[in-house]
Amino acid sequence: MNERNSLRNVNGRLQIGGITCSEVAKKFGTPLYVFDQVKIEDMCSTFVNALNKHYGFGMVSYASKAFCCKEIYRLVNEFGMGADVVSGGELYTALSVNFPCNKLIFHGNNKSYDELEFAVQNNLKYFVIDSIEEANLLNDICSKAGKIQQVLVRVNPGVEAHTHKFIQTAKVDSKFGFSIQDGTALEFIKVLTKMSNLKLVGLHCHIGSQIFEKLSFVLAVEKMTDFYKEIYDSLNLSLEVLDLGGGFGIYYNEEDPKLQLCDYEEYVRVICDTLLECINTKGIKKPYLILEPGRSIVGESGITLYTVGNVKEIKNVKKYVAIDGGMFENPRFALYQAKYEIVSVDKMDEKSTIKYSIAGKCCESGDIIAEDVLLPETKSGDILAVLSTGAYNYSMASNYNRNLVPPVVMVKDGKCKTVVKPQTYQDLIRNDL
Repeated sequence: MNERNSLRNVNGRLQIGGITCSEVAKKFGTPLYVFDQVKIEDMCSTFVNALNKHYGFGMVSYASKAFCCKEIYRLVNEFGMGADVVSGGELYTALSVNFPCNKLIFHGNNKSYDELEFAVQNNLKYFVIDSIEEANLLNDICSKAGKIQQVLVRVNPGVEAHTHKFIQTAKVDSKFGFSIQDGTALEFIKVLTKMSNLKLVGLHCHIGSQIFEKLSFVLAVEKMTDFYKEIYDSLNLSLEVLDLGGGFGIYYNEEDPKLQLCDYEEYVRVICDTLLECINTKGIKKPYLILEPGRSIVGESGITLYTVGNVKEIKNVKKYVAIDGGMFENPRFALYQAKYEIVSVDKMDEKSTIKYSIAGKCCESGDIIAEDVLLPETKSGDILAVLSTGAYNYSMASNYNRNLVPPVVMVKDGKCKTVVKPQTYQDLIRNDL
């Protein structure tokens, strides 16, 4: 476990945010998403301070898709951060708490006409363009609205980060962006600069997620600045913004490094130092730098609590522990065999010697949260915590089998507050006719 002051073993019981997990489970029920607010605040502060210290000209933009609700937008706004949104729903959520429109970036590889129009009406700072069709739609919408919209072009620098193949986004055959290597990106930019209601101000790339090696980011900076210079030399166009995306890794289990706050500052420092060096050696204008951490902001801050139902042993084969949640609120194992660390919250000092598979309650053979997990002897009524579930768990949750999406609670200094209310059965049938 990647322990910290706000997530630790206290006398054999797991404590988060100054309160034991079993107390939180008793108060709010399970399954339950629990977020450590101090961890989120520490990560926001680390990224913002690092960018200011090592570059001094840019913005940290929270990647909403990792975890989106009103409270997270309130929190990141307190640190002066921006946010990127990838749908009308994420945008609507941000606007509902008066998040500054001039700090919002609209991403996505297939934005609809209605989403683009909604965003234009609300004066978003940047749109990240991902296709010629989108550029034409946006130009038409802006023309009708009498606006000129600042845009970035998403390009594919051809950097293949060491990560799961489903979350590699900068390979040559990626669905995202225009390839630099085959000349597609430059040809599109030539077309874009002729659109009267769009103003190209910069480039965006994102090389993947759950990346630990720094070399991938170094290569991305080098390739992107090479392309900046090529654009200037070819088109006499000096760009102003460079958005390098995110992708910083977090600790899920013993296969991952246990990063501390200083390690994330080091990621930012390496990116900034490489960019400053490229600016000097290539003679390009210093761009406004945007970084987009998402998973690294909220991933380790979140845990999910479950109550054990039955324990089933298939002799000489395996033992199953059935929990009251499953793939409806954590589909990541089913999607790409994501691995987690799982603990029994009131048996932290007991030896974990028994191997279990953690099964969800859905009517689906693939509803497994984890395979071959070592735990103390586990019985009905025990509370289990799956760690590092803050990113892409609530975001991907569904009502499969008409199960209820769990509520979300934030904890700090021994106090709990609900930030997403529990669903009810009435919520499930609200839109049925």
